[in-house]
Parts: sequence; C-alpha cells; structure tokens
Amino acid sequence: MRKKLTLITIVVLSLFLLTACGGNAADENQQETTDTVTTASIVNEKAAFKEAISTDGNWIVAILNDLTFEEEIVVEGTFHDGGNSENDIYRKIAAYAQDDNYNVTDRYTITAPQMVIKSPNTRFQAGIFEGDIIVETNGFTLYDATVEGNIYFASSEYKESAEITEASEVTGEMEVQ
Repeated sequence: MRKKLTLITIVVLSLFLLTACGGNAADENQQETTDTVTTASIVNEKAAFKEAISTDGNWIVAILNDLTFEEEIVVEGTFHDGGNSENDIYRKIAAYAQDDNYNVTDRYTITAPQMVIKSPNTRFQAGIFEGDIIVETNGFTLYDATVEGNIYFASSEYKESAEITEASEVTGEMEVQ
C-alpha cells in the first residue's frame, strides 16, 4: 500500500511539474511574439526596404546605407507606434545611424523619382531623400531631414496636417497638386 501511495504521489507531482513548465513555455512564446511585433525592420537592400515600407512591413524602418531606386516607391499601410495597436497611428523611416546617446552619427540617402506616402502619420527622419515626395494622407512629418526635390500634397488637408521641422530642408517646392 505504501508503494502505491508513493507512486501516486510521484505521478501527481510529475504532472504538476510538467503543467507548470508548460505554462512558462507558453508565456515565453507569447513574449517572443509580442517582442517580434515591436522590433524595427532594419534593412540595407532595396528589396528588403520595399517590403518593409509595404502594407506587410513594420511601423519603423531603419536603413543602414544609401539606397537608390529607378522606380517610384510607396509607403503604405496603417501602423501603430511600437507595433502596439493600442498606441497612436505612426510610421517612421529612420534614414540615419545613432550612438548610444541617440546622437545622429550618419545620415543615409534614399534616391527615387518619387516616394508616395500613403501611411498616416509617417515621419521621415534625419536622412536625405533625393526625388519628389507625394503625400496622400494626413500627418506627414519631415524631421531633421532633407528633401532634394519637391513635396507635393494631394490635398490642402494633407498639407495643413504636415509638419516640416526647422531643422529640415526642402530644396524644391511644397505645394498642393
């Protein structure tokens, strides 16, 4: 009888231990999934950049070098700050490198005939865009960046909702088309 009781105790404790470990694994997998959603798309190739700015891309796209396109590029899709749907709608193209203190250490150039902005609240930050930017949504921000070309807004509403910071430069026109 004592052997049966010991065996039952071992089985019950083993089941309890397996259940507890299984719960942790599920929590860890959930955490990995959440972390994956919030990471940036860090790219250094044209195809990866185009995928990152697409509707299947990410809320933040960081480039590691200059990129040149012969064709128009389109930033589209609705994304949220940090990749969390509870946060504000936000999209960022980070065309720069920074140090541990967030100081810009290098600025990268994206060259294309046009970059069409269809993602709401898109921010182009600290880099250079060579070509024209066509804004077809609200909330475009040019932050500490340069556009060597024009910025055309598809409506007055889009132009009024845009922000071009003082540290930014547009060498061409900014107008509604």
